[in-house]
Amino acid sequence: MIQKLFPLDKNYILRQAQTVMEEDMLDLMVFELKKSYTQLYNPLMLMDTTFSRILDTFEYPKENLRVIYRQLCGVYRYQNGDNQLELLFDGRSHFEKFKEDWHSQLTRWLRELGKQEIYVKNMLRLSILFDNESRAEWSENQCKAFLNNYFDLKIVKRKGELKLLKRA
Repeated sequence: MIQKLFPLDKNYILRQAQTVMEEDMLDLMVFELKKSYTQLYNPLMLMDTTFSRILDTFEYPKENLRVIYRQLCGVYRYQNGDNQLELLFDGRSHFEKFKEDWHSQLTRWLRELGKQEIYVKNMLRLSILFDNESRAEWSENQCKAFLNNYFDLKIVKRKGELKLLKRA
């Protein structure tokens, strides 16, 4: 367990809020993914085997989605990297505020990303349309690369530590 030097640091509270919300946000990711598929590929909602399978699938490997969720969490923390807590006057705790802010930002991102065919196809392959591990792994890598490019970030791994950097 990592000892926290400043347990009320904004980043600790934000990470805790993102972790608590993870299961619900994975469900949100799939819900938005189904909507995006419909808007991109089947706006008339004509029932074919693929569309039916996408709509009727509720069991899928969540671990693959978890990787993408955690990458989006990291991007959000990087973009909101200041560790200064603001004063709240509405009676909410910082934890509650961060949960609400993260939910709205993730929803906006999922809707923006859902307009990108490469994102939708790869997310479908690694979750709802999962058929084998190697294809899901390939799709996960494609999706991670797309997200890094989309957010203009580069992930650097040094001594086992991951860092997000803005591309030069």
